[in-house]
This record gives sequence, C-alpha cells and structure tokens, in this order.
Amino acid sequence: MDKIIAKGLTFTACHGVFPEEKINPQRFKLDVIMYRDLGLAGKNDDLKLTVSYDEVYCTVKEIVEGKSFDLIEALAEKVAEEVLNRFPLEAVEVTVYKPDAPVKGDFDYFAVQIYRQKSELAKN
Repeated sequence: MDKIIAKGLTFTACHGVFPEEKINPQRFKLDVIMYRDLGLAGKNDDLKLTVSYDEVYCTVKEIVEGKSFDLIEALAEKVAEEVLNRFPLEAVEVTVYKPDAPVKGDFDYFAVQIYRQKSELAKN
C-alpha cells in the first residue's frame, strides 16, 4: 500500500494526567502515516485523487490543540479516528511524541504509536 507521510507536526498543548500539565502547555510532535493507493493521483496529477496535506495538518492541529487528554494514547486514538473519518484512506499510523514529559531523567521523548484501519471503524 502507498503512503502519505506527515512527519514532525509540532504543536503546543495541555495533555497529561498531572494538574500542572493541564495548565502549563508542552510541546507535542506527531507523525501521521496515511495509507492509500496513490496510483490514480500519480497518473492523473490530480489533488482530488489524493489527500490535501494542508487539510490533514489542520485536522490534526484542531484535535491536538483542542480538547485536553490525560493520555497520549487517547490523543493518538482520536487523531487516527478523525483522519480516517475525514479522508479517503485505508489505514493510518499515528505516533505521538511527548519530549517534555514530567519524568525525572535523561531522555529524548516518550511516545505511543498506533495503527488503525478504516475497516476497524466500521466494526465499532
């Protein structure tokens, strides 16, 4: 399956289980990999046969900067669900990075990665 890759989308938001995380914004980075057959788009050079990067970015931004989630797992799930619902895709992989997690120690980031298929949405 072909892929459209949106890597390193960066937002500032308030997600986390601790009270200070609900009021002190942190950086969050997301990678969104969208699965879809891109053959017709490539052959016809037509945006209507693929997915608009700008629309995907705006959708992810709306979710990340909108409601506050306790868990980045829940944030990833919501992004996957909305991207699959709003765009003509077969599947999506979402990685949410939390580089400023409130953990005492030396680390690059904590992250979750999920993969969801459109067919799974129909079951739920």
